[in-house]
Amino acid sequence: MGGYSAEVGLILRQARNQGFDAQLISGDAVVTEDFWLTAGAAGEGALMTFFPDARETLAAAPTVAQFRARGFEPEGYTLYAYAAVQVWAEAVAQAATLDPQAVIAALQTGTFNTVLGEIAFDSKGDVRGANFVWYVWRDGRYILKQ
Repeated sequence: MGGYSAEVGLILRQARNQGFDAQLISGDAVVTEDFWLTAGAAGEGALMTFFPDARETLAAAPTVAQFRARGFEPEGYTLYAYAAVQVWAEAVAQAATLDPQAVIAALQTGTFNTVLGEIAFDSKGDVRGANFVWYVWRDGRYILKQ
């Protein structure tokens, strides 16, 4: 099922209340505690794909600690969004201008140091070496599916 975490959680909860017992498989939108807050126990066993958990990388450790010190858990896309801003800022620095074409050229050819580690892009603009993994919701949190 595609959709945002709250909507998917609500649909799943209502489906379970109606006796519909199909396996939920979704994408990255449900990799947030908002899904569980909406779905409740109906979310148990829900599967989803996402990138490896960036919070567990050595490169992200200092930034994760800073977020947590401020009472914010950097789940889901938080660190990926942080890295996107870092990539853009480095591309602008490499291009030495805000001219869009120059920044695009820097993005296409550069390598960027980010909270996720080193990032570069392939000829299609996709992150090189990006992997997806499976997660499952268990007891109110998502964990790597074994």
